[in-house]
Amino acid sequence: MSQNVTQWLDEIKALKHQLAEARREREEAYASAINWQRLYETEAQQRRIEAAQAKQLLEAVQQEVRQLKVGVQVPDLGETPNLVAIQTQVAALQTEVEVRSHLIQALVACDRLTQALETEQATHAQTRKSLTTALGDAIDAIAKGKSPSKE
Repeated sequence: MSQNVTQWLDEIKALKHQLAEARREREEAYASAINWQRLYETEAQQRRIEAAQAKQLLEAVQQEVRQLKVGVQVPDLGETPNLVAIQTQVAALQTEVEVRSHLIQALVACDRLTQALETEQATHAQTRKSLTTALGDAIDAIAKGKSPSKE
């Protein structure tokens, strides 16, 4: 009978060991589940933020499309004789590449005209200075009684 008791005690010991192993595996599974849940919640939060941003972007684009359908608001350009031709040319642009190309051409032309204006202003200032000097010399010559053409 002592052999039966020993056998039973060994079996109880083995079952206790199995129970402890099962509990350890259960705790590891719970820890893993908690980790996966945390990762899932983080990912879900990121997706919600991205969805909200995408919704805002979509609404902005839709608003822009509505504004474009209504018509482009042309700033007050005063008396621009070629306004209709310019509007027709802009309306003919179909792709973003065409719009960018025309914008680059317009900016280059604007830059060139700005440089030409600055050059013209510098030339004008130099001419004004020269004429003022000549006028001053003529007045001095007249004041001294000399004719400016005799010099």
